Amino acid sequence: MKASLLTLLLLTTASHASNWPRFLGPDGNATAPDAKIPLTWSPKENILWRAPIPGPGSSSPIVWDDKVYVTCWTGYGTADMGSDITQLTRHLLCYSLKDGQKLWQTDVPSEQPEDPYQGFITEHGYATHTPVTDGKHIYVFFGKSGALAFDMSGKKLWQTNLGKSSSSKRWGSAASPILHDGKLIVNASDEGRALVALDTESGSILWKAEGDNLDSAYGTPAIVKRADTLDLVLAVPQELWGLNPDTGKLRWFANHGLPGNVSPSIINGGDKLFVFGGYPTTGSAAFKIGGTGDLTESNKLWHSNTSSYVPTPVLHKGHLYVINDQGFATCLNAETGEDVYRERAIQDGPRGRGKPFYASPILIGDRLYCVSRKSGTFVLAAKPKFEELARNVIDTDDSQFNASPAVSGNTLLLRSDKFLYAIGTK
Repeated sequence: MKASLLTLLLLTTASHASNWPRFLGPDGNATAPDAKIPLTWSPKENILWRAPIPGPGSSSPIVWDDKVYVTCWTGYGTADMGSDITQLTRHLLCYSLKDGQKLWQTDVPSEQPEDPYQGFITEHGYATHTPVTDGKHIYVFFGKSGALAFDMSGKKLWQTNLGKSSSSKRWGSAASPILHDGKLIVNASDEGRALVALDTESGSILWKAEGDNLDSAYGTPAIVKRADTLDLVLAVPQELWGLNPDTGKLRWFANHGLPGNVSPSIINGGDKLFVFGGYPTTGSAAFKIGGTGDLTESNKLWHSNTSSYVPTPVLHKGHLYVINDQGFATCLNAETGEDVYRERAIQDGPRGRGKPFYASPILIGDRLYCVSRKSGTFVLAAKPKFEELARNVIDTDDSQFNASPAVSGNTLLLRSDKFLYAIGTK
């Protein structure tokens, strides 16, 4: 009996270790320390399977047990889809992790009015928010079509409208939902100028934290532990907010000094928080955790002009690493904010136009896997000296790779605008 119980426990632990249930992994820290992912791959090497996706998207795949879930959109936008915005449809798809077989697809017609496919929306599209799952339900945020819950077979359980507004830029929204203590927390900054908590069972709104400063706050919120409590933290233009995740009430705030758009997620360093972003000028800042009220003077540790506009950096052994949207690999000292290195990663120029990097890096063991949009996946040594270990191009796919990767066990999952890929040692 005891042996059987131990076996069950080990199997359950192994199963959960393979889950990647949300944007940037189980804890949102973009790390998979024990995964064994190959250094190199190509159409002829270490691609376990490739599965077609019916439309483009910038959302990341997520994994629960032996299934992969991903979103995309069809019906309107790109040149091959037509110009009738009322035909815009979003999709939630489920694939087998073992062989890439598509198991089911659920379609969600868009609710109007939608932002037209022009300007910055063409950079990321209409399926940018990564789903999240608790193993019981799958939750998605589809912007002006609201937040939705599905069972694990793709049946829609509820749909809640979170607003249909647009910022003055009309860039659409991008933040991914997160789960906390029976709540689905959504940054509906573009749609409703609000952070919203929904009951996961019913979809009813439990609390709403509104503010004009939420305009242009595109990052995914973070749950941060401090002393004996938890904070819900979000960076908005010029400020960092810490709220009670159970009530939405503001506990503290701090001026981070980054103007305009804030797209990267908060980086949780245990006793510090790091914020990146800004527009038209970018920057980064660090704050120690703890306190209430205005923490600008008491908790701000450093400010730097080195930054990332879209990708979220990853923290490793006292350093912050990223290949930013301009294609520069940067490393900052997390204690001081000082530059350790800044190297141009793409020497021969990106294939195509636009920002060369949109995806956030993933730390796997002692390597950084950085997915570019058109020039392959760059593998860097996770150390305070720039070293490119490999560059893996799938030259049979001419579409963009906008999404941050996911990891399950010893499998790396990539998604382009056309395909979902499983990378592993054959």
